[in-house]
Amino acid sequence: MLQLKRLDFRFENSPVTVVANRNMPETKLAGLTVGPFEEGNEYEVYFWIAAKLAEQGIVHFREENRFSASDIYKVQWKERVQVAGQISELPEDFYPKLRRYLAETKKEATKLEKLQEHEKGKQLACDIVNSRLRKIVALSAGPMQADQITKRMAREERLIYEQLTRLIADWRNSILTCTEGESVA
Repeated sequence: MLQLKRLDFRFENSPVTVVANRNMPETKLAGLTVGPFEEGNEYEVYFWIAAKLAEQGIVHFREENRFSASDIYKVQWKERVQVAGQISELPEDFYPKLRRYLAETKKEATKLEKLQEHEKGKQLACDIVNSRLRKIVALSAGPMQADQITKRMAREERLIYEQLTRLIADWRNSILTCTEGESVA
């Protein structure tokens, strides 16, 4: 799971565009300078900084950078209509955004409306993950896949695909070896 943490770290340190809600002077944090911000202007900052500034109401994410329930619905719908054995391409950084969306709706789940939104989002996320995982397991057990299929997988999915492919190949080889060095296949 160290590799997943690295992917998440990459996401946290990727640039996003935000819009300033109010003016803020330049701030220095351990060698990193943030701001100054002028109300209404757009700025590019690291995601983790943007999230902290948004929590304080200093900035807000541009609409195309926000992840919502409709994004989950779109992916889940695409998964449903996908031909068996095929895997659709996910939006960029789908899994990191999904995890943050679920955490945010869970935090806000004190209101009944937000609790329902969180539960529905969680159920759709489980459907997506389970559907894609079944496809990845099937693809891992079959012949090596063309790059066009693995390119449609998210980074997180390629990790498990590669691990499963190695594990299955090793298992298959150990089962099909009759005597030392001799293979049935």
